[in-house]
Amino acid sequence: MDARIKFIFFDVGNTLLFPNRERIHAPLAARGSVPVAEHLRELECRTKNQFDGMMTKNGSTDHSFWWMFYSQLLSEIGVEDNDLRDQLVASIRNSANWDIIRPGTAEQLGAIGEKYQIGVISNADGKIEDVLRRCDIASCFRTITDSGLAGFEKPHPEIFRQALKSMNATPEESLYVGDVYSVDYLGATGAGMEAILMDVPAAYKNKGVRRVESLEELQNLLDLDHF
Repeated sequence: MDARIKFIFFDVGNTLLFPNRERIHAPLAARGSVPVAEHLRELECRTKNQFDGMMTKNGSTDHSFWWMFYSQLLSEIGVEDNDLRDQLVASIRNSANWDIIRPGTAEQLGAIGEKYQIGVISNADGKIEDVLRRCDIASCFRTITDSGLAGFEKPHPEIFRQALKSMNATPEESLYVGDVYSVDYLGATGAGMEAILMDVPAAYKNKGVRRVESLEELQNLLDLDHF
């Protein structure tokens, strides 16, 4: 890894914490429709690449990632209900519903934090610090930058600038770890930072960008001092 890197910033959703699908999809379960994990993983991969294509071409999309995801999911399981779609989108955009954490996350963050100063940059609803605290990892970070409080969402460079300022970090000394290419990878590199994707579902396996599928894999790369 580049010896200049002294600071590492993490996304939260699908990077450190994952959605509580049982809670979010309760309205689907009530209808007897419970999508299987492999379908959700494959749909996440497809939606990310579709979303990225629209973002990189136009700089924005008509709808959010999760609107696209749940519109397609409902179509594929044969449910036509816009109110249900909107309910699912609202539920997954509620930071309180992102409370599934992989075993060992706190320990791995602690080990990374011994060598680097670490912080958070998250597109959230102003309450992501509460969720991180509830999941017992808030204390791992020196600063937490939440778009709901910062007033800017990734990939806007201003949210990265605010986070860098909060840590007295320069872009050249900083690495960002997030899960969406057009939002996290391009947002961070556009702000002058290094970036790597936390690509748990392997959506970007063939994209030719730096990626890992776990914190353990990231930690190993950091220990080797290169990507």
